[in-house]
Amino acid sequence: MPERFSKPVKFAGYQFESIQGGEDPAAISRLAHETAAALVARVRKDPDPAIVERLVRFTDENGIDAIAELWSRATPHSLPGTLWRIYLVRSMIRADAESVALFYQRGSVVGTIDPVVAGAPDPAGPAEILELADQILRGVFVGDLATALDRAAAFCRVAASGCTSLADDLEGTEPDRSTELTRRALRLSQTAADLTASSKLEREGGLD
Repeated sequence: MPERFSKPVKFAGYQFESIQGGEDPAAISRLAHETAAALVARVRKDPDPAIVERLVRFTDENGIDAIAELWSRATPHSLPGTLWRIYLVRSMIRADAESVALFYQRGSVVGTIDPVVAGAPDPAGPAEILELADQILRGVFVGDLATALDRAAAFCRVAASGCTSLADDLEGTEPDRSTELTRRALRLSQTAADLTASSKLEREGGLD
């Protein structure tokens, strides 16, 4: 019988006790890379559906800060930095699925291939966008990692396009809201670029 473990990603806390002051950049970077690689390899070796679901929903129970301590400072085009961004996108969706669904629907009419790559149904309401986020994260652990990253990047580009479109509509009547949406569009666009770069590295065997 394959070896089981009950808390597959609870890395916060004791792993940092050996790092003096908790601020040694080299040690923190090494820990981030080691834990990300071990986690993905462990789940791919034994893709138990219950374990995968616990990983998908880990931040729902423990909060995004539980993995931020591990992976948020990793370089964007690394495995830990990539995992951080995937979890961050999912957390953004769960925090306000209705708004994100609106952004996605607005952006999906632009006419690019991104909605097809992302894989959300049409129309995609809050429930469908939430399920898409879970599908993408499952794909990171048990599917083709590069494909999962391409889907996440496409989703971010569509949502960014929707934010930009809404920002343009509100520029004259709600300038503060317009500015907020523009900033969100920029963040989503940068995340999409980072995920696309990581996908390319994964296909070349260089994402670690």
